[in-house]
Amino acid sequence: MFGMKSTEATPRGRIVKVGIIGCGMITQVVHVPSLNSLSHLFQVTYLCDASEEAMRHSQLKVAGNSRPKSTRNVEELCNAPEVELVLIANNHAFHASDAVLALQAKKYVFIEKPIALTLQDTDRIIAADKAAGGSRVFIGYMRRYAAAFVDAVKEVGTIGQIRYARVRDIIGPNSVFVEQSGTYPRIFNDYREADSETLRTKTLDDIEQALQTELGITVTKETNIMWEMLSILGSHDLSAMREIMGMPKGVVGFSPCVTIGSPFWSAIFQYPNFAVAYESGVDQVARFDASIEIFGDAKTVKMCIDSPFIKGLPTTMVVKETLPDGSYRESTTRRTYEDPFMLQLKEVYQWVAEGKMPKTTPSDARQDLEILGMLMKAATA
Repeated sequence: MFGMKSTEATPRGRIVKVGIIGCGMITQVVHVPSLNSLSHLFQVTYLCDASEEAMRHSQLKVAGNSRPKSTRNVEELCNAPEVELVLIANNHAFHASDAVLALQAKKYVFIEKPIALTLQDTDRIIAADKAAGGSRVFIGYMRRYAAAFVDAVKEVGTIGQIRYARVRDIIGPNSVFVEQSGTYPRIFNDYREADSETLRTKTLDDIEQALQTELGITVTKETNIMWEMLSILGSHDLSAMREIMGMPKGVVGFSPCVTIGSPFWSAIFQYPNFAVAYESGVDQVARFDASIEIFGDAKTVKMCIDSPFIKGLPTTMVVKETLPDGSYRESTTRRTYEDPFMLQLKEVYQWVAEGKMPKTTPSDARQDLEILGMLMKAATA
């Protein structure tokens, strides 16, 4: 009799109870479906959003015999006894204040990237994590948990001296992939004027803090767009680049083309013995073109990434190398079809339930803001 060997871990019995702050697109398309698929590990018990309609819609999407409770009050969710892990997936302007409330309530905290838009808010999270005992915050850099990325990090370790690298992330509108995801998300507009004003004010304050106060850069329409786009889209690339190659020494060239709708930028990062070409942008072509490629003397390693919003699209590792006998070999490895979000959630479970230390910590994420600062200073020099 033929059977398939399961790669799924044996259910451990303990269910981690999750409260989600933010019921927008990422929660509807990714987090709720993924947590439903891992119902032997997680249970969504609470939802929080400024939109009552978004919460009701998300409640209906959560699997299980009982619907999660809902509230517009973040503090209520954070202090609820039926919440062990707070998943923060709302606007990044509120990440720090919500994380601090959750940490003060002694909860584990998962924060969708970017951690925040300012060093000030990031340091607030780091301080609150330390006050809560440390190691209680996990930042959602799901690409770094992709099987192909983990494989690529190991493979790059066999290269020896890195000679050159390329980091590329050029994508079309996310709406194209979301509409084809089979999750049927909805956008709601039942926001109170006070909530909209709070978001507007905090966003303006963050831009002023990040650019003017922390970097000494004048806030303009162009620098505003560049900072927001780089911090949201670029944080994935920069975080992965750091894990493979470490922190760059600086930026020796940066060419932004900042326009509404289709911003592009390219930069050269300087490392002690090599350079990294970084190119990224958003246009209106319906494709997802993301990769990291590292060149050594006799081996090149490339990680290829597809849209995370459609399950089952593989991430792959391509290795090109000259063997000791002089022959050339090219191989493509697809270790699994399991998407990075699912693999990341399994790491989250091991962190909460088993005490495994996460690699994507607040201090780790802070380095991305430092690199963004390098890019902004180079662009405005």
